[in-house]
Amino acid sequence: MKSHSLGRGSRRPRRGGSRRRFDGRREGVPSHTPSKKTLWQRFTALFGNGNAAIRSTAAGPARNASPVRSARKPEAVEVTTPRLYVGNLSFDATESDLFELFNGVGQVQNAEVVSYRHNQRSKGFAFVQMLTTEEAKRAVEELHDKEFLGRKLVVSGAKSSEHQSRN
Repeated sequence: MKSHSLGRGSRRPRRGGSRRRFDGRREGVPSHTPSKKTLWQRFTALFGNGNAAIRSTAAGPARNASPVRSARKPEAVEVTTPRLYVGNLSFDATESDLFELFNGVGQVQNAEVVSYRHNQRSKGFAFVQMLTTEEAKRAVEELHDKEFLGRKLVVSGAKSSEHQSRN
């Protein structure tokens, strides 16, 4: 008695589909069929000649466009202590360079360039301890936005531990 069930070895095509050829394409379907345009594409083609500018504004920013970052303004901290923050510092600046620069304004107690532990490379900012608060205020007035080793310095009062705990 013969079995009429269709199993794995069946040569009949699957329902709803067509047979695939050896190159992966379907039989009876041309290799290149034009894709159907969406309603929005037809609308912009009709009224806007398919301009990229219209499409980019309607569909959002272009894929290849990089986001434009505005320069972050440093937070201006009022000088209430002799300790100063020095930002946008050249990576080549040393503590002795800072000591000399700030010594032209007033007496410097300490200058410390903050660096990474593992490779000792500067992080681009430092702290300078002046002798008095008045000298620190004068240093901010004279040295803020001054060019030093090819970069404009950002000099302001250093945040204290009490300032950080309030925020």
